[in-house]
Amino acid sequence: MSVSPLRAVLFDLDGTLVDNMAFHITAWIETAHALGRTITADTVMRDFAGRRNEEILPALLGRALAPDELTRIAREKEQRYRDLFAPHVAPVRGTLALLDALDAAGVTFGIASAAPKENRDFVLDRLGLRARFRCVVGAEEVTRGKPAPDLFLKAAERLGVAPSEALVFEDAHLGVTAARAAGMRAVGITTTEPADVLREAGAMACAPDLASLPAEVTALWMLR
Repeated sequence: MSVSPLRAVLFDLDGTLVDNMAFHITAWIETAHALGRTITADTVMRDFAGRRNEEILPALLGRALAPDELTRIAREKEQRYRDLFAPHVAPVRGTLALLDALDAAGVTFGIASAAPKENRDFVLDRLGLRARFRCVVGAEEVTRGKPAPDLFLKAAERLGVAPSEALVFEDAHLGVTAARAAGMRAVGITTTEPADVLREAGAMACAPDLASLPAEVTALWMLR
């Protein structure tokens, strides 16, 4: 069966363009504790990564939340994350070189992230990378977070490409599952989960960062 040519690359943000999941995990553990719940890092990665706060908080508390309560708790959690991560914001190794290579190859690229807008703005503005991406699709634009394919399908639509023409970079198994559900190829970045977990979810290849991609991945745009 023929493979569609690569026309676009979609990046997750947290854990993929920045190595920040440890700070999210700490913020979630602290938030859960304040709400009388005990969770672990494994809980966050298994059940939370890639999902919207509107999905996470009712599951965490085991009940529906009034809109104002949900908004308040989510804002407190995200502010705590930003406070923790602020001194450490930096791109994952190889990010800038990869964006340059994709530009040179004529491959368009965007971001598809379940992160709230305030968090996306916080990271992209501090990195000075906002203008590099043709689209940034966020949680507020879809009804379902990952592992549903909605974010990636919306981003492909924005970029004007078919799902089969897109490659996704993801650090979480829920994100890889979402990419595969969207009909896209996926590469796992092992900043937060091991390669075997990402491969089991459907990643075609894995790497520790964006500077160490295997030849089977870089060939997708080098040979265009």
